[in-house]
Amino acid sequence: MSPRTNESAPESERGEPSVAVPGTVAVPGTDGVSVTSAGAARADGGAPTAGAARADGADGADGADGADGADGADESTPAGGSAGDREGPVGAGQDGDAADGGHAEGGAIGQGSAHDDERVAAVRRLSASGRRRRAAQLALCAGALAVAMTAGAIVLGAARDSGARAVASAPGAVSPQLLAGGDLDTSISSLQAHLKAQPKDYGGWATLGLAYVEQARTKGDPSRYPQAQEALDRSLRLRPDNDPALAGRAALAAARHDFTGALKYADKALKQNPYSERALSSRIDALVELGRYDDASKAADLADERRPGVPVFTRYAYVHELRGDTRTARRVLRQALDSATTRGDVSYVATALGQLAWSQGDYGTALTYYARALSADDSYLPALEGRARAQAAQGDGAAAIRGMEHVVERYPLPQPLVELGELYESRGAAGDVRKAHDQYTLVQAWVSLARANGVNADLDTALAAADHGDHAAALKAARAEWARRHTVHTADAMAWALHVNGRDAQALPYARKATATGYRNASFLYHRGMIERATGHEKEARASLKAALDLNPGFSPLGAREARTALEAAK
Repeated sequence: MSPRTNESAPESERGEPSVAVPGTVAVPGTDGVSVTSAGAARADGGAPTAGAARADGADGADGADGADGADGADESTPAGGSAGDREGPVGAGQDGDAADGGHAEGGAIGQGSAHDDERVAAVRRLSASGRRRRAAQLALCAGALAVAMTAGAIVLGAARDSGARAVASAPGAVSPQLLAGGDLDTSISSLQAHLKAQPKDYGGWATLGLAYVEQARTKGDPSRYPQAQEALDRSLRLRPDNDPALAGRAALAAARHDFTGALKYADKALKQNPYSERALSSRIDALVELGRYDDASKAADLADERRPGVPVFTRYAYVHELRGDTRTARRVLRQALDSATTRGDVSYVATALGQLAWSQGDYGTALTYYARALSADDSYLPALEGRARAQAAQGDGAAAIRGMEHVVERYPLPQPLVELGELYESRGAAGDVRKAHDQYTLVQAWVSLARANGVNADLDTALAAADHGDHAAALKAARAEWARRHTVHTADAMAWALHVNGRDAQALPYARKATATGYRNASFLYHRGMIERATGHEKEARASLKAALDLNPGFSPLGAREARTALEAAK
């Protein structure tokens, strides 16, 4: 089985510490102490020195700089390809690539299309069977779209007169602490009330758009994305080229997995305001998710020079993690945690540290960081999910299932759904096969909602369907995603999709590419080992499988078990 963790999620989806109120132009060095470059603070807190990110002597792992590779047409080298037929609970009924569009300009966000209604009805039909708790979970996916499509109509339909001039942004109308403190629903309500009274506040519309993007991420509700686009577009109509709205469009594009669009809008925002923290952060995200790791590293250095702070620190750490330099990643995240002042920032950074510790097999440390995240915000879902994952790795399956069930009830996204399904399969109690199947079915329900709201869900489909759905659909989705971007994650998805379709000779170059940067990911090593075993590379297979289990022996309830079985058989 394919282990799924939030390592595969874009940085834009791995959590965001806060949504800042726009309206002012930032100046350098006001948000924190830089971790790199001339004038940066040394890791030990001493006098500023150049190159502080390497002050502890960690140079990172050697390896290839990126995952671009060859673009030949033959599948024996990483390239795009064609489709296959689809069947099964995950991967069925794909629509092809999702557009980045939302509702037409001027249209009320609360008015869904007939196509959306058909999708909602289909998900509701899916939710009609089973026990009450199972039905409630299924209905949540359907209800999210219907509720959210009406929630924004009151504010977005309130200001239609085109004769008035745009007014200056009123950042004082909504408290920045309100947005940064985790009470996002209250913040959105305040923004809506403000914009009903001041419909020409372009900065308020930009902030509302960003808040909707964050709400979509935290609630697992992709129907917020069209609302976000409408709010951001309104801001740009009121004040063309205002940098908060352009930065918001970058964040929205990244959330929809349109990373080329994210880079375009981030660059536009930075042309207007070179110190926009949101744009600097989104630019790093986009370059990482396009597989341009050298450029992402340079962008992280630049962002650290211009706007050091929690959002930049966490991205700087991830860029180093992707190169295998976990020592620097850990140090920078600790520095970020030390500098965090809000509950949201503490939860966000502590969770990132917990995830890093878990990925390296240090489950006790991971649980300590998740506890710190939850002490700041006991409802922070990424920390709850991470805690359940670490509990599973330690062998406490009962606690892990309870925790993941709680996450899925509130956060029905593909990753926790698949993880819960695999926990059920691993437990193997009466009814667990059906329960696991329900989770995998819900993945496709979410994918349908996501596609209906402009989200490219091919990577989610490829990873889930490869293990728990239609193998042909998995390969089609993986090929589509590889055609868009060449990253370690898309290379791994291609490798595994080819493997489950019996095309191991074609899969092996992708598996090698996925591990070429030095990224320490047990799932990737497991996939590579299984593919090497299938292609007759027994010595290499044993080395890869052993490396996966040595790194993170509990990386997946099912994958780790299969890795041990394969390794034992190879002796």
